[in-house]
Parts: sequence; structure tokens; C-alpha cells
Amino acid sequence: MPVQRGRDWGEPGGLGPDGVLVGRDAEARTLVEEARRTNRPLPELGLLGGDLCRTLGGRGNPDSLRSPESWRFAVDVGAVLLDGRLFWFCAHLVARRRGWGGEVLVAMNAAWRGSWNLGPRAHPGDGLLDISHGRLSIGDRLRARHRLGTGDHLPHPHIRYHRTSAFQAVLEQPLMVELDGQPVQRTSKLSIRVEAAALTVVV
Repeated sequence: MPVQRGRDWGEPGGLGPDGVLVGRDAEARTLVEEARRTNRPLPELGLLGGDLCRTLGGRGNPDSLRSPESWRFAVDVGAVLLDGRLFWFCAHLVARRRGWGGEVLVAMNAAWRGSWNLGPRAHPGDGLLDISHGRLSIGDRLRARHRLGTGDHLPHPHIRYHRTSAFQAVLEQPLMVELDGQPVQRTSKLSIRVEAAALTVVV
């Protein structure tokens, strides 16, 4: 169930005996995709690192992940249709050119992408993705870079911002789509949705 205002989210408890330790968002995405494509239940994941782990306050200690002091969360998973093929992501989707010039589309489930707080309001358990879509001039990009560490780049008059469970976009031209930091496919049409509380993670 997605997080609700006024209610605690998550519960204490360690990683189960069949849980899998992952150190990066891309590793988590690979396991989620493998399970989805073979119609198997999503594995329980212990997060040792990555942007989702950082968003959840994880410390990356493998010993503590199996102890009762750890916390268990039911987090959302993003799904995106690219040219008729479905992919999944755990932390973020980014469609961009090299250097971030021109049109950019970002869908955040986690708050962080590396050292950049691209989703300052993003919460991985609210059933929503934080979508930013727009085009910045060179000057605006330089100014925004100084604010990305704190998330103060939003709001911006040239960035359309949505918090939504489903989103469709037709880009001006094909862009490379990165899922959890991995380049996947170049496309101009994206159909994105949330699978709410689909994945159990431990930090």
C-alpha cells in the first residue's frame, strides 16, 4: 500500500533468507526485469548502495541488513514502454543528450541521481513519479547545476513538473533513455507508469 499522510511507512526487520544483496540501482533493475519477464515474484532486495538506498537513508552495511535493526519498505517500481517493449526501473528514468543539452525528460522514483537531487519531492512509496520535462538554455543549465545538490533547481519556468502515476510523452526527437543509470534505447515516445508498492527492500 502506498505511503499515507500521518501513517508510519516501513517496518523494522532484516532481510529474509532468500533476499538478495545489491550494491547499485542497475543491479536491482536487472533482478526486477528478470522476474517480470519470467512471471516470477519480485525478489526481496537488501540495498548496499545506489540512489534508492540513499533516498531511504541506507548505510550500506551488509551485516546490519539481516539484523532486526534494519528497516523494510514496500517501494514503487517504474515501468516504461519504449517502442512496444516494456522495461522497468527502480530509482529513475532519464531521457537526454550527452551533456544534457536540449530537451530532457526525467522521471524520479528516488530523490537522487548521483550527487544531484533531481527529485526533491520524490518519495519511493507514494505511488507517484516526479516528472520533469523541458529545455534549458546554456545559461540556465549552468545556473541549475549549482542548485542540483539541494534540489533548488525546481520550480523553473522552462521545466514542466508533474507528480503522477502515469505519464506519456512525445519528444521532439529521439533521445537515449537511461534506466537506473544504464543506457537502454533511443526513442521519441515514452509511456511511463507506476507499479505501487511492488518491491520490498531492506536498508
